[in-house]
Amino acid sequence: MDTRKPDIFDRLMHLPVLNIFEPFYKKHKEMLLYLFFGGLTFVISVITYAFFNVSLGMNELVANIFSWILAVLFAFFTNRIWVFDGKTNGAKEFLVQMMNFFGGRVATLVVEEVILFVFITKLGFGSMVVKIAAQIIVIVLNYVISKLWVFRK
Repeated sequence: MDTRKPDIFDRLMHLPVLNIFEPFYKKHKEMLLYLFFGGLTFVISVITYAFFNVSLGMNELVANIFSWILAVLFAFFTNRIWVFDGKTNGAKEFLVQMMNFFGGRVATLVVEEVILFVFITKLGFGSMVVKIAAQIIVIVLNYVISKLWVFRK
């Protein structure tokens, strides 16, 4: 049973138009919040990648690392606060949690960099199409890592 204090998303479910979805929301809250914040992380990643790669002319792999840093920072705090309720006791526990999160994300960054390198550099596919496809794979891997390793209860 979820004993957390109701957050803004819980309160939204009490609105007249949305309250019909409340039972579904309560049953699948973690997954829905992960999809919501994962979607926002995806948008941050793609927009910042486009900015660094297209607007500033950075190499695809370098642009991806910069966009990754910004997206992972956003993802850590949203996942910790709203998705997985990653409360910690003290600074040491917080740092361990953060290092585990970033460690998992480094693993999926390597996967993403390999995908970008192979499909853009070697096979000549379009940069943005490959970036978006790679992000879908990474989102699934990140959920599994966060659920089973970083924020396990």
